Amino acid sequence: MSRQQKKNTFFGSAAILTMGIVLVKIIGAIYKIPLGNMLTEEAYGDFNGAYNIYNFFLTISTAGLPVALSKTVSEANALGRRNQVNRTFRVAFSAFLFMGLFSFLCMSVFGQQVATHVINNEKAVYCIRALSPAVLCTCCCSAFRGYAQGHMNMVPTAVSQIIEAVCKLFVGLALAAIIMRMHIEPQDLGDRMVAAGAIAGVSVGSVLSVLFLAFQHIGARQHQKPSGDRAERSDTILARLLILAIPITLSSCTTSIVTLIDTNLVMDQLQTVFTGIQDGMYSISGGVMGIFDKAVALFQGNVTAMHATPTAEIEPVLDSARHLYGIYGKAMNPYNLPFSLMIPLTACIVPAVSACIAQRDRRGATRIVESALRMASLIAFPAGFGLFALGGPIMGLLYPTSDQTIGGPLLSILGLASIFVCLQLVGTSILQAYGIVNLPIITVFVGGVVKIAVNYALVGNPAILIIGAPVGTLCCFMVVSCMNLFIIKRVIPRPPRYAGTFVKPFLASAIMAAAAWGSHGLLDRLLRGMKFFWKVNQAGEEYFSYMGSAIATLLSVAIGGIVYLILVLAFRIISKEDLELMPKGEKIARLLRIR
Repeated sequence: MSRQQKKNTFFGSAAILTMGIVLVKIIGAIYKIPLGNMLTEEAYGDFNGAYNIYNFFLTISTAGLPVALSKTVSEANALGRRNQVNRTFRVAFSAFLFMGLFSFLCMSVFGQQVATHVINNEKAVYCIRALSPAVLCTCCCSAFRGYAQGHMNMVPTAVSQIIEAVCKLFVGLALAAIIMRMHIEPQDLGDRMVAAGAIAGVSVGSVLSVLFLAFQHIGARQHQKPSGDRAERSDTILARLLILAIPITLSSCTTSIVTLIDTNLVMDQLQTVFTGIQDGMYSISGGVMGIFDKAVALFQGNVTAMHATPTAEIEPVLDSARHLYGIYGKAMNPYNLPFSLMIPLTACIVPAVSACIAQRDRRGATRIVESALRMASLIAFPAGFGLFALGGPIMGLLYPTSDQTIGGPLLSILGLASIFVCLQLVGTSILQAYGIVNLPIITVFVGGVVKIAVNYALVGNPAILIIGAPVGTLCCFMVVSCMNLFIIKRVIPRPPRYAGTFVKPFLASAIMAAAAWGSHGLLDRLLRGMKFFWKVNQAGEEYFSYMGSAIATLLSVAIGGIVYLILVLAFRIISKEDLELMPKGEKIARLLRIR
């Protein structure tokens, strides 16, 4: 194979994996939006808490080993040492299986203890146990994926991830709908079972995924030629894998651990406030966005429901906290979308930066870094400002049954946070490309401490409550991204120019957000007024109100997008060098007449 063919193989594999990741993210969004409308806020809080537990165990089990396995397999494969490759896979698979079984036992056998003591929500136990098979199967999947990636074959990874996502979408939603129609009593138990059924789709997908990868692996092994090399001892191979995997795992675990601590803390602080409401400790009213009065009304409604149905499993303090946390979990779904778009960017930029560094081309590396940051800001700023400007309307569009007056401010604050999350991801990738791998761990740790401190102070304040959770997220990633950018400026040779990189996208996004906000106000008022042309009952008025707001939201998003595109071209924000980092970039540059 020629040098050019190898290059094409590498970028072709990277493109396949990137497209697979983007498709998985899109399917995940399609899954969570209808699910959020099917589940009550309380049940969605259980769903979100269980996912945090699942992600924590998955990070411990699979964050570093797949990378270490693919690197070790690739090195041995390049030397033609097939026996070494096969023994490395067997050793890694045993390690994955051990970690998967450990995580499975923690989530299944000790699910009640995990729900009670780790996330402070004992009613999430059904969701946690429904996810326990998924963590076992996904660990096994990671072994097969690492082996395939070591051979520069990204197709099995991409296909298996899509299988998981499709099963999660169709099987999960179908199970949730079936259980919902069973009308399990009491209602609270039925809601928790619906959430468990929805999340069981993830486990079904992981089972099918591991079966696909196992058959694919067996088929690939049958075509291998015999080799006469002598493989190293298993303990030697395991030691090498762990040396490579542990630093990567520690880096990934920092965020997961902070998320778990934060989940426990938010639930605990919310329950503390509701206990104070129960004991009549507070004499305040209103609060931020009237949140305290809404919390009191929510608590009183749960108390009334408990007395009206003595057999119901209603705990006013816990269920009120679950309700607010569930709204926050729903707001997290659109918040997660902008930085999922950073994955293709980092996948393209990091190899390019590393190549320039290897060739001692500092000017080229700086140009790529500036382009990476500019492309990130071109995506992050409009997405973040758009969510900030239209937080309430977007929540009303996606989750019409949820309290928009609470969910809207949550999403608006999270929108600003998403900007810094995107910058943090790209900044971390740039540092890793320059071989600076330890400092990002420290910055994430510092940001996590800030997040925990802010959430403890704000969520426990009865005048702020759940509004404090996204503020903590905003402060966390603002600190992390600023620290990363400071390190980039001080450490790497020929650092990028931040003023020219961020100022124009910031201004264009701010104008875009103002245009979207203003157009939504006008369109919403106009479309809602159309209901007076027909004589409708109360249900009809609600329908016209929702449709008017939905159409106004979609049109205002389109108007904002058009305004932003015009401003990007008018301000000449994007350069030809930026577009050359993208597929078909030269053709796009010619089409837009960018030189």
